[in-house]
Parts: sequence; structure tokens; C-alpha cells
Amino acid sequence: MRAVEAVFDAVADPTRRVLLDRLRDRPGQSLGELAVGLPMSRQAVTKHLDTLRRVGLVRVRRAGRERLHDLDARPLEGIDDWLRPYAEAWDRRLEALRTHLEEDRP
Repeated sequence: MRAVEAVFDAVADPTRRVLLDRLRDRPGQSLGELAVGLPMSRQAVTKHLDTLRRVGLVRVRRAGRERLHDLDARPLEGIDDWLRPYAEAWDRRLEALRTHLEEDRP
């Protein structure tokens, strides 16, 4: 599987997106911190983190006896590259609509 496809697959899961959001907002969290409030076992959270780690979105580092998790957003650049033409197309459509509406003003 290509890297971009693997990243798409990884971020398709809502739980993984929650984990990524938490790591974006506060890097260096332990498994216990990341699992708070999630409706699953710590073992299930670990499996989600392992998936994110395999595609390069999460890095793990040791701090004493703890394993801390950090976001590495670089693999998301491939998704951004793929989405960019769609965003640009919508920007053009919205600009055309804005121009049309301004032309119709009295």
C-alpha cells in the first residue's frame, strides 16, 4: 500500500482522529492520558496508536518508565497535496458566486 493511502486509512477512523487532535493540542502524552474518556480499553487505544505510529503520524519516546506519544504531522502533507486541487476548485466557485452576487446588487 502506498504511503498516502496508508495515512488515509489510518485517519479514516474517528478514534484515531481524536488521538491525533489530542496530540496536536498537547504533545507528549502517555497512554493513560490519551485513553481518558474514550469508550474502549487501554489495549484498544494502544492498537490505534500502533496504527498511527506505523504510518509515521505518532512518535513514541521514553521518559523514565513512561512512553510518551507525539504527533508528527508530516505524513499528512500527502493528504493535503491530494486535497489541494479540490479546495482550489471550491475557492474558484465561491469567488464566481461572490462576483455574480456583487454584479446583481442595485
